[in-house]
Amino acid sequence: MTRTSVLANATTVEPRAEIQDALAEAGRLVPGEVTVILRAADGSEQVLPEELVRILSASAHELAAGHAVTLLASEVHLTPAETAELLGLSRPFVVRLLDSGDIASSHLPGSRHRIVRLADALAFQERRTRRREGRLRIAEAADEAGLPY
Repeated sequence: MTRTSVLANATTVEPRAEIQDALAEAGRLVPGEVTVILRAADGSEQVLPEELVRILSASAHELAAGHAVTLLASEVHLTPAETAELLGLSRPFVVRLLDSGDIASSHLPGSRHRIVRLADALAFQERRTRRREGRLRIAEAADEAGLPY
C-alpha cells in the first residue's frame, strides 16, 4: 500500500498582494481581546473559539508578511523524506539526525521504516534556530569587544 505525501495533501494558502493591508490589520488582532463571528448565508451566526482566533491571527500575520501558510496537525506523522523537505535539509542528513536522536522518531510496527511527528520536527527546528541566534549574538559581542574569534 503506497502512502501519499502528508505535505502534498496539506492545505496551503498563498498571500495575495491586493489584500495585504487587510491581512496586516487582522494579524494585529489580539486573541482573547476580540470576538470573531461567522455569519452563514442564512443569517445564522457562530462565535469562533479563542483557539481558532489564534490560528487566524497567526495566519494573517504570516500572510501579511508575504509567507504562504500551510495547516497541519501537530500529531501528523512524516517520513524522513517529508521531514527533510519541511526543514529544508537533505534526507541523508535527516536520517543521521534521527539516528543520533536529535530528532525524535519511532519505527512503524514490524518495520525498519521510521516516522517523525510534525511536533518533533518543529521542536528540532526551534532548537536549531535558537542555537544559531545564540552563536550570532556571541560573534557580535566578540566583534564589538574587538576579540578575535
